[in-house]
Amino acid sequence: MCGRYASIKAPADLADEFRAVDATDGAARADYNVAPTKQVVTVVQRHPRDADGTPDPDTVERTLRLVRWGLVPSWAKDPKAGARMINARSESAAEKPAFRRALSSRRCLLPADGWYEWQRGPEHKQPYFTRNADGSSLAMAGIWEYWKPKDDPENAYPDGLVTAAVLTTSAVGVLAQVHDRMPLLLPPSAWDAWLDPDTPASADAVAALLAPPSPELVAGLEVLPVSPMVNNVRNNGPELLAPLAPDDVAEPLQLDLLAGPNPA
Repeated sequence: MCGRYASIKAPADLADEFRAVDATDGAARADYNVAPTKQVVTVVQRHPRDADGTPDPDTVERTLRLVRWGLVPSWAKDPKAGARMINARSESAAEKPAFRRALSSRRCLLPADGWYEWQRGPEHKQPYFTRNADGSSLAMAGIWEYWKPKDDPENAYPDGLVTAAVLTTSAVGVLAQVHDRMPLLLPPSAWDAWLDPDTPASADAVAALLAPPSPELVAGLEVLPVSPMVNNVRNNGPELLAPLAPDDVAEPLQLDLLAGPNPA
């Protein structure tokens, strides 16, 4: 699963990395401890609309946008449902009423500097932070949805609510020693196909991207034990990413399994 991650790069840098236009209006902030229901940066690609709301079918725009983490289906009566839908399993999202419409035409990327996961031990849970060894952003595959209440007498949602979920998949290599699930990571070569709003999820180009990431992609990751300070969402600073000394880790990972298949 993916329940916490870090997103600390400036929007201008992300816009350059993901070949997008920054539409966050200066509201994005570095976050070392992204948690469910927070506002998160996403990369979306849509047909621009004119003043009357009519989309231009011949043009697409890729932008950075802020959305709330935790997908609220369009048919939900209460946006609180999103707190339970931060993740969607890539193997079954196309079959789930809450996710299938978004997967078909509202796919996105969630840039991350890395994600946290907890390895369960006999007496404790050791948090690990996984990131690209070269410092480049991870592109977590996601889906987004637009929600607006049918009845909003207090005008609490005048513009509706845009929310997103991270797709997850089976953990690969050493990552399976920490948890049996991981975010679905996409390499840059897959971004165009994933973000294309005109390609349905059933298309071969998209369906193939729902498989676990390749061993080659996983081999470029580093998995670092970090302080349990990350357990508290109120802790939010660079100290959360500082690796622990080997002697401070009860059960170190077997790093020789990094690029291998899931041993399960």
